[in-house]
Amino acid sequence: VQLVEAGGGLVHAGGSLRLSCAASGSISRINVMGWYRQAPGKQLESVAVMISGGGTNYSDSVKGRFNISRDNAKNTVYLQMNSLKPENTGVYYCNLVIDHRVYWGQGTQVTVSS
Repeated sequence: VQLVEAGGGLVHAGGSLRLSCAASGSISRINVMGWYRQAPGKQLESVAVMISGGGTNYSDSVKGRFNISRDNAKNTVYLQMNSLKPENTGVYYCNLVIDHRVYWGQGTQVTVSS
């Protein structure tokens, strides 16, 4: 299984970006999908998580601004990020649990300028 991320970039504060993470290979079931961020000099932190039943969880700092979604037909998970703030800057990694095995994307840089 491989994960390929796309959609990062440079945006001004208040702007929007949509990240995508496409999984390919032998996939029976995606159990959990998540997005994590590593800000400069900080530890990896959870941003948004979706379980197979559709339940979601967001970090308090992004609630109401970010939305995690999935396209089952494409085995792709998205993170729509609105009203971006400079503190959202970092490398974003997707994390998928597929058939009870954990996979990570390669990371995509998001930079929000003030």
